[in-house]
Amino acid sequence: MTSIRRNSLLVLLLAASVAVSGCSTINRLNPFNRGGDDGPSETAAEGERISIVAADQKLEVAEALKGADFFLPTPAPVTEWPLPGGTAEQSVGHPEAGGSLSIAWKRGFGEGSGKGAYVTAPPVAANGKIFVMDGEATVSAFDAQSGSQVWKANLRPSSKRDKEAFGGGLAVADGKLYVASGYRFVAQLNADTGAVVWKTMTEQPIHAAPTVSGGRLFVVAVDNTLLTFDTANGADGWTYQGLSESARILAASSPAVSGDTVVAAFGSGELVALRAANGNDLWNEALSRANRNNALSEIRDIPGRPVIYQGDVFAVSHSGVFAATDLRTGQARWSLPVTGITTPWPAGDVVYVVSKSGEVICVARESGQIYWIRDLGVGREQGKGGLLGMKFLGRKHFTVRPIWSSPILASNRIVLAGTSGELVAINAKTGEVEKTLNLGSSTLIGPIAVNGTIYVVTDEAQLIALR
Repeated sequence: MTSIRRNSLLVLLLAASVAVSGCSTINRLNPFNRGGDDGPSETAAEGERISIVAADQKLEVAEALKGADFFLPTPAPVTEWPLPGGTAEQSVGHPEAGGSLSIAWKRGFGEGSGKGAYVTAPPVAANGKIFVMDGEATVSAFDAQSGSQVWKANLRPSSKRDKEAFGGGLAVADGKLYVASGYRFVAQLNADTGAVVWKTMTEQPIHAAPTVSGGRLFVVAVDNTLLTFDTANGADGWTYQGLSESARILAASSPAVSGDTVVAAFGSGELVALRAANGNDLWNEALSRANRNNALSEIRDIPGRPVIYQGDVFAVSHSGVFAATDLRTGQARWSLPVTGITTPWPAGDVVYVVSKSGEVICVARESGQIYWIRDLGVGREQGKGGLLGMKFLGRKHFTVRPIWSSPILASNRIVLAGTSGELVAINAKTGEVEKTLNLGSSTLIGPIAVNGTIYVVTDEAQLIALR
């Protein structure tokens, strides 16, 4: 079965489960106060959540912004990408990278997606190395320039408790590589040799990459718990329990940290700000928008990373809310009806976001008005038959659009890849497609940009360098 077909089936199984069971069995089917320390502010119960997006709000380009110019920072070299989003705030700005977007080299690094394994870890980079993890917790380091393998470490436990697992991710800090895994552990490795320094078991699997900041490791487990660990020895720190949610997406979110504030996103659609030192609540916002015509809107997950940029937090939910929130107060500044599973990319005057249906949207960062929309789904639809001969949502035949990764802004282009096996570069100012490249394998993991090179990890466990 091709990787593209597997990703389509994953989405179909999730959707069919919602339609049949009202979200009650997704966990089994899908392995996937404002101001101060006075305690948590009052939060509406799950059945009382109020949508922050008006029911009649539509996604449209603002008339006043059609063809208008906007400021983007000048592309600048980025020498390291130690965390999933590049920095603790999950925000990089505008790297200089990619050149002609030609493939310089490809390297396989282990077990790809399929047969219970899924490649979900974004690559990270530091000290001239690119670090990746395959679908079965084997971590590898490659020379960033040549692509030669430096070391490999198999971290899959031999315990019978976890015969199959997937997910997790990587982070680098102070010469150490940190690993979180669906096999229920976090670990610290020597980034030069791959030797395990410490390893701490967890109660729940972890499908997300960790964020490391201020001597702490922050990571979200599948039961909507934010876990923290001391990076020196792996000792447990404070925890925060989000609302329970029976349905969520395969991907998972990594927290963003700015100063002493950590912002985490959960499968319940909660966006929560906490004191990084002790876990005390600062504010809580639900990115939820019920839609009676779409059962999938009941999956409130925020699979992409929240991003902190110039005092605001940007995040998009599967329930159909893309919002900008004031980091200090938790006040929603604006919101748009975007259904997404990716991470937004703010830079200069704008923020870019990719919808689940394949729309790349350029939004004014201050007002939430839209400069342009580029629909990458047009012309890429694929007809499908019923899953295992069954009807899907009452239809025996249907079309599936590619799903696209989180975008990056590099050298004045928005670069993203998708389940169609393509990498696409879009003019960051106009939204016009400038280049399309066949990667040979699908991916849902966003690219990274380091030292003039863009790196992509595919579902087939291939690391691809583009220059």
